[in-house]
Amino acid sequence: MDNEPGKKEDQNEEENKSELVQKIQQLGQSNVPQAPDTNVHVLTIIGQVEGHVQLPPQNKTTKYEHLLPQLIAIEQNPKIEGLVILLNTVGGDVEAGLALSEMISSISKPTVSIVLGGGHSIGVPIAVATDYSYIVPTATMTIHPVRLNGLVIGVPQTFEYLDKMQDRVIDFVTNHSNIKEKKFKELMFAKGNLTRDIGTNVIGTDAVEYGLIDGIGGVNEAMKKVNELINENKDTENQVIQ
Repeated sequence: MDNEPGKKEDQNEEENKSELVQKIQQLGQSNVPQAPDTNVHVLTIIGQVEGHVQLPPQNKTTKYEHLLPQLIAIEQNPKIEGLVILLNTVGGDVEAGLALSEMISSISKPTVSIVLGGGHSIGVPIAVATDYSYIVPTATMTIHPVRLNGLVIGVPQTFEYLDKMQDRVIDFVTNHSNIKEKKFKELMFAKGNLTRDIGTNVIGTDAVEYGLIDGIGGVNEAMKKVNELINENKDTENQVIQ
């Protein structure tokens, strides 16, 4: 009889571990927030951003329908005061990427992004959607026109649709970073920089020089910046109350 409470505790612990494993498998990370003793949530966007079409199982993907409710939870959770986004993505679905970018940019809490490895294609607007962005020196960002795979029916209409979608990407990036529209279009439509393609592969220091990313830095710099923004937020709120 004396061992029963201990058995129940072990059983509950095993059940909690099982639930945690399931969440990690489904969402790529644990609860929101990840640790009870932190006021900063870390969100990872890796591999390919999967949108309306399911990608093959061998592809490393980030499913945007998993991130949307997490972003809502971050906004609603009073314990979370800031958000850091880790980016290492090859790009992916344009509309899904823009949806994530718009949601990140509309979060009321301080947000900081770090481009690690790569922030390619639709990863560019996601990277600049935060209040402040960092890129590590060895990371790269590929800027290229919007592409379409598969059979195209009604070429003029499809071209017009892609052209407008491309304008949405350009407008978002230029409105959420310090890069000029002319320079961004130059990088997007440059010929000869990518094999058999048009576009530009921008390394970390150049991304900062062009005004696309705010600064060179990694985890240390990002955590300092998000905490700085959190403190500024608190000071502003105190001033309003007074």
